[in-house]
Amino acid sequence: MALAEFDLIHRFFTQKPLKNSVNQLGIGDDCALMEIPEGYQLAITTDTMVEDVHFFKGADPYYLGNKLLAVNLSDLASMGAKPVAVTLALTLAKVDEQWLAEFSKGFLSLAQKYQLDLIGGDTTRGALTLTVQALGLVPKNLAMKRSAAKVGDLIYVTGTIGDAGLGLKIKQGYQSENPELPLKQFNQPLPRIAEGLAIRNIANACIDISDGVAADLEHILEKSNVGASIDYAKLPLSVEVKNYIETTGDWQLPLVAGDDYQLCFTISPENAQHLSIKCQQIGIIEAKKNLRIQYKGEIILLDNYGYQHFS
Repeated sequence: MALAEFDLIHRFFTQKPLKNSVNQLGIGDDCALMEIPEGYQLAITTDTMVEDVHFFKGADPYYLGNKLLAVNLSDLASMGAKPVAVTLALTLAKVDEQWLAEFSKGFLSLAQKYQLDLIGGDTTRGALTLTVQALGLVPKNLAMKRSAAKVGDLIYVTGTIGDAGLGLKIKQGYQSENPELPLKQFNQPLPRIAEGLAIRNIANACIDISDGVAADLEHILEKSNVGASIDYAKLPLSVEVKNYIETTGDWQLPLVAGDDYQLCFTISPENAQHLSIKCQQIGIIEAKKNLRIQYKGEIILLDNYGYQHFS
């Protein structure tokens, strides 16, 4: 006998007790209730993943649940917000208990890592579509915005870039001698929560790298009404990505491939001296508009900035 909606929610997604004190009431009522501490603002983000658009048909449900939550937490990280709660909406073609068990395991394992409560959501029938709304707390006036970059700021990224893009290439058939790291970055990105919290007092603008560092940096430039120059030689690349570029000649991959979920942020040279996280300076904010790439002695303007829906 197929599970009814409320049985499904209770069996796979109800957490007891609630882990975060700001969450006063979770799953089980018409609404969840939260108590926002004085001096804080609530940061809210929503992302949807659709089968055959954001993930392959037949994707491993554990990785899918994990990644669905990770990409939303990455948005909170870019604002310097501490995650406290999420809601989850599932549209399913049918109730597959084994699939739901693995999906919820992947989702809730990451929630547990950040002491995060699943406080509500919805389930319905249809093509496989997954939506998460993530909520976090940030002290008033400390949220990092895309519109706060200043001329002279240094541009930094956390971690390495291009790994998830290479992971996608491998899923599509590219043969790599060492596929483990790229596939892990593609399947299980780690939201840079700790890094976002560490820089929110000293960085100016910040964004997470979801559509490619060039495309996402361009969002900062547009909102801040500035330009930038990136030194390609400074891009932090893994051995696997370097090998891919050497083999294929596809040097643009680290600039335009998405799904890295690292942070790209701008910071004054003075404040950069106080950075306590692992990161790499890749460029500088300039008054002249547009994004310029310094590559092998040339200045290049990219035609393709990265992934865009409806294009």
